[in-house]
Amino acid sequence: MDLGLKDKVIVVTGGARGIGFGICEALAGEGAVPVIVGRKEEDNGKAVNAIRERGGKAYSFVAELTDPEMCKESIGNVVKTLGRIDGLVNNAGVNDGVSLENGTYESFMASISKNLTHYFMMAHYALPELRKNKGSIVNIGSKTSLTGQGGTSGYAAANGGRNALTREWAVELLPYGVRVNAVIVSECYTPAYQKWVGSFPDPEEKLRDITSRIPLDKRMTLPEEIASTVAFLLSGKSSHTTGQLLFVDGGYVHLDRALT
Repeated sequence: MDLGLKDKVIVVTGGARGIGFGICEALAGEGAVPVIVGRKEEDNGKAVNAIRERGGKAYSFVAELTDPEMCKESIGNVVKTLGRIDGLVNNAGVNDGVSLENGTYESFMASISKNLTHYFMMAHYALPELRKNKGSIVNIGSKTSLTGQGGTSGYAAANGGRNALTREWAVELLPYGVRVNAVIVSECYTPAYQKWVGSFPDPEEKLRDITSRIPLDKRMTLPEEIASTVAFLLSGKSSHTTGQLLFVDGGYVHLDRALT
C-alpha cells in the first residue's frame, strides 16, 4: 500500500537506534524524509548513512532534548534545511528505574525531563509547520502507564503524561486538522531491551518467561511492527483517526493472561 508519504519531512526523536531507527527505516521505505534528532552525533550519522546506502533519504541534527533551547534549535534547523515539517514522532526516552522507595525529588524530576518534557517542547516548536501542512503527531508510549512495572515511578508517570497529552493535543488541534495519536509498546526486542535481559542471572530463561506471557505467537514485538503502525498514523490513510492510543503488543496489555 502506498501511504502517500513521499517527500514528507518527518522529525523522529531518538531515531538512531531501536524503535526509533525502525520508524525511520519504514518512513524512508515509503519515500518520506526522516529527520533524526538525538544527542549522539555518531549514532545519528550511522543511522542516516544506513538509510542512504539503501537508497533512502535521511537527515539528522544533534540535540540534548532535556534542553528546551536545543529542542527549539533542532526544529529551526529542520525548517531551515528542508523547508517544512509534515510530521513529528516523539520517541526518545529511557526506562531509568527511578523508584518510589529509592528515588529522590531530583531523580524523579530528571526522569520526567528525559521522558516527557521534550515531547511537549518538540510539538510546541513544530506546531507552526504542522498547522501549515495539516501534519500529524505520533507519541510513542509504554505499557507501564497502564500496567505499572515496579521500581520505575518516573518513567511510568512520564508515560501516563504522554497518553494524556495525546488526547489533549488531539482536542486542541482539531481546528487545524492536525491529528495526534500514540502507539503503546509493551515487549519489543531492541538493543536496550537486550541489555536489560542480559542483566539477569539466566537471560535466556528470563526471555522465555516473558515471551510465554505474550498472547499472540508467544514472541516479542518487532521494531518494524511498531514502525508500520507509526507510518500509517502519519499518513493520509489514517485521515479520520485522532486521539487514539494504539497497542501494538500482541495482546499483552488487554488480553486475559489465562489464555497464555
